[in-house]
Amino acid sequence: AKGVLGAKSVICGHYGWFAPGAASIMRRRPKWNPKMLILGLETSCDETGVALYDTERGLLAHALFSQVDIHVEYGGVVPELASRDHVRKTLPLIEEVLAEAGCLAADIDGVAYTAGPGLVGALMVGTTLARALAWGWGVPVLGVHHMEGHLLAPMLEDEHPEFPFVALLVSGGHTQLVRVDGIGEYRLLGESLDDAAGEAFDKAAKMLGLPYPGGPHIARLAQQGDSTRFDFPRPMVNRPGLDFSFSGLKTFTLNTVQACRDAGELTEQDKCDIARAFEDAVVATLVIKCRRALQQQGLKTLVIAGGVSANVNLRSALDKALAKEGAKVFYPAPLFCTDNGAMIAYAGAQRLLAGQVDDAGTRVRPRWPMEELPPLHKAVHG
Repeated sequence: AKGVLGAKSVICGHYGWFAPGAASIMRRRPKWNPKMLILGLETSCDETGVALYDTERGLLAHALFSQVDIHVEYGGVVPELASRDHVRKTLPLIEEVLAEAGCLAADIDGVAYTAGPGLVGALMVGTTLARALAWGWGVPVLGVHHMEGHLLAPMLEDEHPEFPFVALLVSGGHTQLVRVDGIGEYRLLGESLDDAAGEAFDKAAKMLGLPYPGGPHIARLAQQGDSTRFDFPRPMVNRPGLDFSFSGLKTFTLNTVQACRDAGELTEQDKCDIARAFEDAVVATLVIKCRRALQQQGLKTLVIAGGVSANVNLRSALDKALAKEGAKVFYPAPLFCTDNGAMIAYAGAQRLLAGQVDDAGTRVRPRWPMEELPPLHKAVHG
């Protein structure tokens, strides 16, 4: 830790208890500066992400450690194991990113971290470390909304969308359609009433005997599947509105798997055909809802972000469907579709530039509606 803190470090507090004067470090608003170097930390679930973002030069360096190998034997994320591994990995990744960027701790102008939503223990690891480093360095710190980070991830690309647009946020924990008029100006249009799309992928994979996480394995099998053998339902597409439901599709998948077993055994080709039918159903459902959202909002720009946005078939289907209507789709780079520090550093940089900083309290938000976020132009503390 000594190497990360650097020579200008002072011990200011620990887990909410502050030395005299520590609170004033955080309560002061930084002078407006059009150039900032921001350290971003992401520890909301099972991936430790760290990045350095320069508001003039862009992304300087990033590093990511995935805990998949730790959780795979349990078939899903074990929160306590996730938290402990974040403790082990975050500081070494910060040192790695600083070295890659050729920067020192003294160069950092602010720290951004994921404050929610996510696993409370994992969030606390990133929160306490980010705030300790910021207090030690005497720089502002800000908790970032995890899904706002995903939503803004396409802004890291050379070709990025302009406001307003519709965003599809689709991951293991969320499936949402949001109207975006600016940073912090969000209106929820629709969301999943039960399982998120990524969660449905994981559960379908488990039914097929595939390892966690299920999305990539379903996609791999689907490439070898016969698209005409099974016809899975497209849930809620014939109802008005923009909400999603994937629980019925999950049940249909389970019944199909059982029918194959009852007929003899579940062969490798059966698995491929079921994976293809399942993926086609999810993709078609998302495409139909995205088209409907754009039409209802009178917009021609769609942003898709989150882990499921890396799915090749989903990207292809959206590109084809929206091109017919003169609309355009923007995605993050594949490595920024899953959780990462770059999106947190970028989102935090925009808000820190606007003067938004945390106060001296330590808070995480395991559940955090994105509509509660303030617009970018509103300076807030806490």
